[in-house]
Order: sequence, then C-alpha cells, then structure tokens
Amino acid sequence: MDTVAVFGTYLSNEKFSGTKTQTLIVDVPQSLSVVTSDQIAEQAFTDIGDVLRYTPGASIGQGEGHRDQITIRGQNSTADFFIDGLRDDVEYFRPLYNVEQIEILRGSNAMIFGRGGGGGVVNRAIKRPDFDADITSLSLSADTFGEISGAIDYNTAISAASAVRLNAFAESLNNHRDQFGGDRFAINPTLATRLSPDTSLLLSYEFVDDDRVVDRGVPSDGSGAPLADYDTFFFGSPDRNRTTLQANIAKVRLDHRFSESLSVNTTLQYADYDNMYQNIYAASFDAVADKVTLDGYQDETARENRILQTNLVSEFAMGGLAHTLLIGAEYADQQSANARNDNVFSDTNDDQTTIAVARPLALPAFAFSNPVRNRRSDVQVLSLYAQDQIDIGQHFKLIAGVRFDQFEIDVNDIQNTARFSRTDEEISPRIGIIYKPMENVSAYASYSKSFLPRSGDQFLELSDASSQLAPEEFNNQEIGIKWDMRSGLSLTAAVFKLDRDTTERTADGEDSFVTTSETQGFEVQLGGQATDRWRVDIGYSYLDAELEDGSTRGQVPAHMFSFWNRYDVSSQLGFGLGVTYQDEQFASASNAVTVPEFSRVDAAIFYTIRNGTALQLNIENVLDEDYFPAAHNDNNISPGAPLNARFTVKTRF
Repeated sequence: MDTVAVFGTYLSNEKFSGTKTQTLIVDVPQSLSVVTSDQIAEQAFTDIGDVLRYTPGASIGQGEGHRDQITIRGQNSTADFFIDGLRDDVEYFRPLYNVEQIEILRGSNAMIFGRGGGGGVVNRAIKRPDFDADITSLSLSADTFGEISGAIDYNTAISAASAVRLNAFAESLNNHRDQFGGDRFAINPTLATRLSPDTSLLLSYEFVDDDRVVDRGVPSDGSGAPLADYDTFFFGSPDRNRTTLQANIAKVRLDHRFSESLSVNTTLQYADYDNMYQNIYAASFDAVADKVTLDGYQDETARENRILQTNLVSEFAMGGLAHTLLIGAEYADQQSANARNDNVFSDTNDDQTTIAVARPLALPAFAFSNPVRNRRSDVQVLSLYAQDQIDIGQHFKLIAGVRFDQFEIDVNDIQNTARFSRTDEEISPRIGIIYKPMENVSAYASYSKSFLPRSGDQFLELSDASSQLAPEEFNNQEIGIKWDMRSGLSLTAAVFKLDRDTTERTADGEDSFVTTSETQGFEVQLGGQATDRWRVDIGYSYLDAELEDGSTRGQVPAHMFSFWNRYDVSSQLGFGLGVTYQDEQFASASNAVTVPEFSRVDAAIFYTIRNGTALQLNIENVLDEDYFPAAHNDNNISPGAPLNARFTVKTRF
C-alpha cells in the first residue's frame, strides 16, 4: 500500500486540560501556549527550559544546576508544575519522553490549580493508551558533545475494552562544560479499560531516576558582567558536585458519564520523591588576583504527596442561557523532610575558601559536615471550587469561578528545637468576559487572583516571624484577542498588569498590604499551519517588572522573541529554521550584574525513508554565538553551548 504522510499536527485551537473542562482555546479568557509532542520532537527539546525559550512571557533560571526553575510574567517559581492538573512540586528536571502536550498558562491560576501560580503554571499532559492503534515507535539520538538517548513508545489494545501503553527512555548526559555528565532514565506504563460504556479506568505508574553533575556556571567578573572566556571551565568539584533523584508517581483515575451532559472524574495520585544535591560553587571572583572564592552545601529532600481530586462537569440550559458548570474538590497531604549541611574547607575551617584559578581547580579537602537545617513539615490542603461558563446570546460568554483553599502547615524545626504552624483560608476568584463577533474570533477581559503561603514554594521559609503573616497575593488583570485565522493557524495577543502584594506587620501589630512588585506587559503569538507545506510559530513579549524600591526584578528580560518554521519540500524532505532573542537581564534583584542580550539561530533537516523511518538533524547555535541563557544569582551564571548538532533516527511499526 502507498504511504500517506500527514503534516501539520500542531494543536492551535484544540481542547486542552488546563481548565478541567473540555474548552476550546479561543474560548479561554487567558493567555496560554500549547506545545505538542510533535513540536517537542521536531525541535529536539529535552527539558522544560527548551520549551520555554519558545514561549512568550516566560524565561528560565539556572535552578542551581539541579532543577527546573521558571519565571512567568516576572514571577519566579520552582513549584508551579503539574501533571494532568495535579501538583508535581519537588525540585528536579522533568523529562519529556511521555508528554502528549505541555500547557503554559500565564496569569494567576489559583482558581484552577490552587496556591502559587502567581505568574502562571506549566502543566504536562501525559500520553494515554489508544484503543484504536497498535504502535511501536523507537528513537535514538546522539549529539556532538557525546550525549546519547533512546526512547520507546508502545501501545496496543489487549481486548475490545482495554489498552496498554508503555513509554520509556534512557539518556547518557553530556555537554560543552569540562566536567558535566550523568545518566537518567524513566519508565511509564499505563492501562486504560472501559468498565462499562459510560465508565473508564486509567492506571498509571512512572519511575524517574536522575543522577548528574551539578554545574552552577561562572561568576561575574567584578565589573557587572558574567566572566567571559570561561565557557567550559568548571567552578566546582568534579567528583562531589552531584544531584540524584528517584521519583515514583502512581495514579488512578476513574471517569463516569451519567448522561451526555453530566460527567464526573476522580483522580488519586501518590508520589514519592527522594532528592539530594551537593555542590561547590563560585561565590565571587577577583579579576586582579585571578582568584575565586568558593562556597558549598549539601541538601536532601524527601517528600510524599497524596492528592485526591474530583470534578463534576454539567452542561445545561437555564433561563435561555447555556451553562458549563464545574464543581470540584481536592484534598492534598504533603509530608516533607529537608536537611542541609554546610560545607567545611580544611584550609579555612569555614564554608568558604579563596584559591587561584587553575584548570582544574586545586580544591582543598572539604566535607559537608556542618548541619544548618533539619526540618519536617506536614501540609494539608482542602480545596473547594466552582466555575460556570455561560453563553450569553450569540456573541458573549462569561466565565466566573471561585475557589476556597484551607492550607495548614505544621513545621518541626529539629535543628533549632522549634515548632511553627499556620492555617490560611483563602478565596481565589476568577472572572472573564468574552466577546465573539465571529465563531473563530474572541476578545476578552479577565481578572484572577492567586496566593502563596509564607512557607514558600518548598515549605522552607516559615519562621516565628513569618508564621504571623498572611500569604502573598497576586492580582492579574488582562485583556486580549484570539483569532483562528484558518484551520490550524491561530493568532493570540494580550496586555496585562500583575501586582504581587505582601503582608507586613506594622509597629502597632496590625497587618498592611504592600505592593512589592508590579509587572506590566504585552504578549503575542502566531502559530500553526500557514500553508499545506509551511508551519510557523512566532512569539514576542515585553515585560516591565519593577520592585517596590524602583529596581528591576532579576531574571526578567524586557524583550523576548522567538521564531521557528518548517517547510516541507515534499512528503519526504523538510527543513526547519528558528531564532530566539533574549534581551539583557539582571542576574538578581541587586541589579548589580547584567546578563547580556543574545540571539541564537537553530536549524533542522528532516528526511523520511520510504519504509517510514525518519532521519532528523538538528543544529543548535548555527552562528556559534557566545551567550548566557540563564542565571541563579550574581555569581552563578550559565554559559550557553557553542555550535553543536544532534542526529536522531526514528522508526514506527
């Protein structure tokens, strides 16, 4: 039989999971991006950071070399990550091998996702079994740094009512840095079965193992810029800079349809994470003496998440209006143990030492032997939420929702023999009005609110003083337009204002809110199939993020631009070309070190052999630009990779 090749599978206006209802993107009063598994494979993305480089309004942090760290609309977070709408908040690098699509929702999101999400959230929708397909897909890739990875995607129907899917991958890590390396692998079997014509069950288990070198980049040079000409130099210990992660994530989901207009789904997720990282890193650099001051510590986190979530969705008409009503509840129990040991250098008997810069560094003996933190925390969250999507006549839609969260945290500070606790009860509203002059065009205005308890992203910031303070609040005001220009091609644009308000205690013991930061900006994205052969994705954002004292928020480039396009010459041969631009940014809130602007050009060639095997060559940083894509602070700045290539072969049978 002749092979039929189908191109242009990007989702531009399909239904997505970020609203907990099956809602078209054009009908969501919020700026968002959806990146599919096809786009991830086409651009050879390997982590969340790659995805965000092509997402307007979002940028990445270094994450101290051991975790995903994102900044969306000027708000930095290590915990605003979700799997199929359920929290995935431990610090690690999330693999993409089993992702169906990644949804980046911008603006405050507590109504749907709960606490946090002040600037936005990242939700990974995981591949599910397909009852109608038998698939075995294999891929193998290698790059010029020596990194090798392989993945399998296997799906089969084992009966008329059941199907299984297995995704797995393994990777030997390497890059342009002198001492970087590591290994990671993951496996995700899933089973879907129809218990009845109206009831289905999904069982999923994922195991992730990651063991890699922690690399915190280079320091600043003392003049307010990153240290140049040290792109490969490793400021750490090749043997002791290490991070390990073992994650076990098990999920049971039950879906039941009472009728065509009434359905319910319940998901129970248990996740166990065991994470450790230890590192020596640059704390400062003396350019005159050519010496570096080093610091270091070891950190261990164990966390168990138990999350139960139920959503009832009803579609009905009342008073001449069409409604889509969501009523939901969520209970979460998160138990964490965290310990930190400071490093002690033998030559100074302190956690810091200053040595001459030499390749490799002549490190004095050291040990992670000074305990500085040992905490146990128990977090319990009860959430109730409701949202109504109302069709008002032919041209207007109203979306209004509210969420109640009761957040309780108990902390046992073993190191200081102290206990802290706090209970917060917060209301998070969201309202949006949509005007649709045509079915494929919408203009909207929306307001949403979120909150972050004083325990912080990772439950480590609660103290005797902060336990007396109410959570931080995020208020997002936004207007935007969405236009499905043709099938598979969409234009979206939004302007917004996001305030971050913090409670402070006055001298007379009263609470007062202070706006600690304000981000105003503009985002625009054009994506999809421009012609039968040409697909394009263009994004631009402008962000003005100011702190209360008038300084600029760290790690927030004012201008970001991305462009990727693919042109298929034939059903067998295609070419891709893209560029990302990132404006200069401050490495931290001190505004003392500026990370320079950069542009990076990427390219790709795609060729499909007649038997269906696909060959792919991705070339990154075609112009061999020297650049710094991310930072953690003024002295931990990551040098970008030089010109390199990745070759991938994929086959499906």
